[in-house]
Amino acid sequence: MYLRKGKTFLDMRIVFMGTPAFAVASLAALIEAGEQVVAVVTGPDRPAGRGQKLTQSPVKIFALEHQIPVLQPEKLKDPEFLEQLRGLEADLHVVVAFRMLPEAVWNMPARGTVNLHASLLPQYRGAAPINHAIMNGETETGVTTFILKHEIDTGDLLFSEKTPIGPEENAGDLHDRLMDIGAALLVKTVRAIAEGTVKPVPQELAAPSEPLRMAPKIFREDTRIDWNRPTETISNQLRGLSPYPAAFTTLYDKSVKIYKAAKIGDAQITDDLANHPPAGTVSTDGKTFLRFATQDGWIDILELQPEGKRRMDVKEYLRGLR
Repeated sequence: MYLRKGKTFLDMRIVFMGTPAFAVASLAALIEAGEQVVAVVTGPDRPAGRGQKLTQSPVKIFALEHQIPVLQPEKLKDPEFLEQLRGLEADLHVVVAFRMLPEAVWNMPARGTVNLHASLLPQYRGAAPINHAIMNGETETGVTTFILKHEIDTGDLLFSEKTPIGPEENAGDLHDRLMDIGAALLVKTVRAIAEGTVKPVPQELAAPSEPLRMAPKIFREDTRIDWNRPTETISNQLRGLSPYPAAFTTLYDKSVKIYKAAKIGDAQITDDLANHPPAGTVSTDGKTFLRFATQDGWIDILELQPEGKRRMDVKEYLRGLR
């Protein structure tokens, strides 16, 4: 037993599993709260950058800085890794932004395995909930903690926290906010499990009346801009894919990524709505603005990245055009 802010909690042994920066905030919050993280499981070092230098994951870097043992299995079913994991005698596994776990891993600890997901489950199950929520025009999202089961993101719900999505907010902005909200929710979840006050709720009982929306992995075809769609739909796509992987289009026979843009209605440019140009038409003065016609308006490009060049604002791009 040990004391934490005037209360006594069971001393649970926790193994944390995660890889990207999103997971670091949760790991840091657990350490700050005094939880006993006995080891971290993260992805193997991978080649990155132009020099293809072996690079450690953000979670590994944080763990080493805090003297936490690190395991980096290539395969989660590897007998040697499973033996190492059993040897840690963890009471609870905590998973944030990691790979899909085999049952031999998630069913190992006595108190199960808790996952933090960046959506209000059961909505937006899958690998890219932040992107898809914005791309679908949602005005609210959140984070959820749940107990892992066989099917991905379907386990019993523990806690959730809602937050609005700003009308101009992109995936990067929302990612950073949910990262911090999720870290606090994870600490709350772990404490409730330690105290024995948590009450899991099957997702079937929490299912909304509207159809479930999924959040599968983003592929290149998902990032291609179709200017024949409504202005609002395209704007949501641009925000939902910025800054990564970023939506793209073809401009002057070159691929161009679009990072920031603004919606413009026909009435803001001309009163002659009947003569709206074909979708995909490019309009520019060659100095200050660059816009694309959509099905029902315009998208004004503010920041972009031409093929083979760095990210820049539209005025700099136009100055460099011949």
